[in-house]
Amino acid sequence: MANSQTSIKIDNRYIQAVFGQFDSNIRKIEKAFNISYVYRGDSLIIEGEEKQVQAAERVIKDLLIISHKEKEISEQNVDYSIKLASEGTDLKASDLEDDSELICHTLAGRPIRPKTFGQKKYIEAIDNNMIIFAAGPAGTGKTYLAMAKAITAFKKGEVERIILTRPAIEAGEKLGFLPGDLQSKIDPYLRPLYDALYEIMGAESFQKNMEKGLIEVAPLAYMRGRTLDNSFIVLDEAQNTTQSQMKMFLTRIGFGSKAIITGDQSQKDLAAGTVSGLDTALKVVRDIEGIAICNLTSKDVVRHPLVQKIVEAYERYDLSHGNNHGSRDGKNTYKKNK
Repeated sequence: MANSQTSIKIDNRYIQAVFGQFDSNIRKIEKAFNISYVYRGDSLIIEGEEKQVQAAERVIKDLLIISHKEKEISEQNVDYSIKLASEGTDLKASDLEDDSELICHTLAGRPIRPKTFGQKKYIEAIDNNMIIFAAGPAGTGKTYLAMAKAITAFKKGEVERIILTRPAIEAGEKLGFLPGDLQSKIDPYLRPLYDALYEIMGAESFQKNMEKGLIEVAPLAYMRGRTLDNSFIVLDEAQNTTQSQMKMFLTRIGFGSKAIITGDQSQKDLAAGTVSGLDTALKVVRDIEGIAICNLTSKDVVRHPLVQKIVEAYERYDLSHGNNHGSRDGKNTYKKNK
């Protein structure tokens, strides 16, 4: 097929941001679309097969928009823009860099916002529903974004307290009897929740609010017999709940509360033959008003690019060996019940 060529004007102020450190961004684009490039004056000339040139041009212009917004271009921005262009979708990574998408800032000042359109739909589901189920592989931001929304709602006075819980199940290995008091025994299971709280809220603020009972981090078993009013509740690792535990949890939610249930149906640590409460709940509650189900996929992984490749490789393996976890259909979906 005949080669095509296009020229993109890039102001010198933005060339370093777009090209990346040691030209890492432009080299990644060159490799992804098998194009060649040269920068002369204020013009970037791209040459290659026509469709590939068009896709590369779109990525460059997408990164330019991000730099014009005075936002830092991250490796994740580049990877996601390349993926969107490769798929031929009209979506652009730069659309996610608007200030309207901002959830909050970490203690270090880093902005927290959805980084994929699957995550954006997830945030919209949280804003518009009382109970939200988020299912998807590791690295898609299910728990982290839920924590960010919980802390933001708490700081704004929309809820009186934050309750974070997860089933205390060992991840495929026996840890034996742990030393210390009860809190010391359960802390290792809840460490991922603590990590997110510390990063967004800060350890000192977290400890003060925890001492006042305004933030609670506890194993799922502690939820039995309670009614949780005016609370933002996050149930993490929900794939490791039993059917009775999930029913118990869902019937704890009271007035003025919002609950987010997150889980990865491909990583269950339940005993053989035990049916996951998350699997059952997704079938039972899907038609109930006020409940949203958001399915994130490998496209929404925002960790290191290798993580995305690992998730995709396992998905291919499961498909080829007939392993069906019932969690994803290969598409970002968000079901809003009316």
